Amino acid sequence: MCRLFLQWGKYKGWFMNKALVVVLLSVTLDAIGIGLIFPILPGLLRELTGTVEISALYGAILAGYALMLFLFAPILGVLSDRFGRRPILMIAMAGAAIDYLIMAFAPNVEILIIGRLIAGMTAASMAVATAYITDITERKDRAKRFGYLGACFGIGFIIGPVLGGLLGEIWLRAPFLAAAFLNLLNFALAVFLLPESRPGRKEKLGFKQLNPFTPLKWALSFVNIRPLLVVYVGFAFVGSLYGTIWVLFTEDRYGWGAAMVGISLALYGLFNALSQALLTGPITQWLGEKRTILFGLSFEVIALILLAFFGQWWVIFALLPFFALGDVGGPALQSILTSKVSEEKQGQLQGVLMSLAAISTIIGPLFFTQIYALLRVDWPGGIWLVAVGLYALIIPLIIFGGSAWQRDDSLSENK
Repeated sequence: MCRLFLQWGKYKGWFMNKALVVVLLSVTLDAIGIGLIFPILPGLLRELTGTVEISALYGAILAGYALMLFLFAPILGVLSDRFGRRPILMIAMAGAAIDYLIMAFAPNVEILIIGRLIAGMTAASMAVATAYITDITERKDRAKRFGYLGACFGIGFIIGPVLGGLLGEIWLRAPFLAAAFLNLLNFALAVFLLPESRPGRKEKLGFKQLNPFTPLKWALSFVNIRPLLVVYVGFAFVGSLYGTIWVLFTEDRYGWGAAMVGISLALYGLFNALSQALLTGPITQWLGEKRTILFGLSFEVIALILLAFFGQWWVIFALLPFFALGDVGGPALQSILTSKVSEEKQGQLQGVLMSLAAISTIIGPLFFTQIYALLRVDWPGGIWLVAVGLYALIIPLIIFGGSAWQRDDSLSENK
């Protein structure tokens, strides 16, 4: 489907190239590989532990995965600035393939846990892929291409869980083998089709440069980046609400089972992919990045308010396009952020962004599940107004952020 988006864009006169196609296809395959594992992980944990109650262990594994993303995304970003994007991507792809093979035949839960931690480390290569797209894209087109990236990742997460569930019915460990194959395919694409987007530079690396907190300190040293980073974290934090609460909310309010939940999530993913692939670019060209962010937020806030107050099941499906339009702001925000640092530091920047998103996915679920527990009996829809309240804290930073929201296309070297 990603390829269809790209072909559609090509026929519309958009500039496409082999490297972009390969990276986007690689991201799609990577997302499928990640999504393959989710349907079968609880069952595999029960098999390895010999117990039915694995909630705490399952939550700890998810948190550990996110923690590895937090720690290693900045490191891989720095390494890609130093040695080039291509070798870091290739090492991560090969490492992920080997790791999934190990997990496929894990004899005990300890090996599986180590494997999931390593998977979190290799998944941090998404920051390098984003930096690669930044390298090969003119600044005026970055929001559009980040939209492509988000669309392809979303499509992968539609296909992955469905395929993982089907393979898991055949053999509980089969999805790990499929994920290994997809990462080997990614590795082959990188070896034979992916050129280097930005050659490495001669620079000594020490512990300070590879400390995951050093890039974050570096990013915060730019006054004009701080408000953008706060908004970025806010988006990631609120975004974790959907994955955390959606299943619980639809069970409590509508009595949905797994099938209806799956259909709603698949449709959301489809609308999201279409919105990011086909609408982000035109809307950003029409409104500019800052107004695109506010445009997307307005649709999402409207959807959240309506979902809080209207209890009919069909309302969710009617609001899915509104939620999808809300996602056009993310690529626009990333586009502004890339203009704030030099081309030589884009890997480091993308590592910081992925690291911040990862820590948000650790804290967010803990926060939202506690709030939802208080609202669940009397008014489960109230959780969506909590998200509206958090967005209300973010919006003034966007409207009154001043020069922070102006592109700095004249930047030629890091300050």
